[in-house]
Amino acid sequence: MLRLIIAFVLMIAGIAVFQDRLLYFPDKAPLSELITDHLRAWPTPEDFRGLVAEAAGPARATVIVFHGNAGHAGHRDFYATALTPLGLRVILAEYPGYGPRSGEVGEQPFVADAEQTIALAHQLYGEPLLLAGESLGAAVVAAASVSQRERTAGLLLITPWDRLENLARFHYSWLPVKWLLQDRYDSLAHLASFERRILVAVAERDSIVPARFGEALHRLLPGSRLSVMVGAEHNDWPSRVDALWWRDAISFLLDESR
Repeated sequence: MLRLIIAFVLMIAGIAVFQDRLLYFPDKAPLSELITDHLRAWPTPEDFRGLVAEAAGPARATVIVFHGNAGHAGHRDFYATALTPLGLRVILAEYPGYGPRSGEVGEQPFVADAEQTIALAHQLYGEPLLLAGESLGAAVVAAASVSQRERTAGLLLITPWDRLENLARFHYSWLPVKWLLQDRYDSLAHLASFERRILVAVAERDSIVPARFGEALHRLLPGSRLSVMVGAEHNDWPSRVDALWWRDAISFLLDESR
């Protein structure tokens, strides 16, 4: 019995120490592998913070996309494909420690870096500025919006959670996650006073971030809109939405009904 207790304690300690490896899955790649005929380094190759795709004509808005916890920004080209035809400039933000960027992974460095990216985009391009985040990126967007609210017209949160603690408890019900979690990513608390347009998009069949966590976030954010991506799983949702879905989402966030 004592051996079982000791083994359990050691396992808990290991999870506490190495939990970053359960949450972050960065792919490293040189900048040359991320550049394409329509994606260039942003703002410059020397001060790389992500990739940018320009609209065909004058941009009517800028969208900054913060991706999920795996891969790198170059894997999210589909955002540019969907949004540039709508007259939007698209910035695929990269996290510290991902792609060609150096730095540490974690909530504090990610949020601080996102704040700098948002401020720089606003300085360079002005308004309106939209923020989009998928999964982990939705939590980063929510946290960064606390200090960047005045620069932000609206948020698109794709497959988000309300609180990471709730999601962790779902996946690891046998662990004392409340005490183990170092990164909290409490999107509900961060967005409580955002007072801008928010679209919450959940994947109906999501097994990684079940839809109920995004739905809970929506219910507790007055004025937010919920979009259920029918039949979608966590990673196949881009194939479950069409051009009309993207157009309606951007129209809502830019309040084009006025």
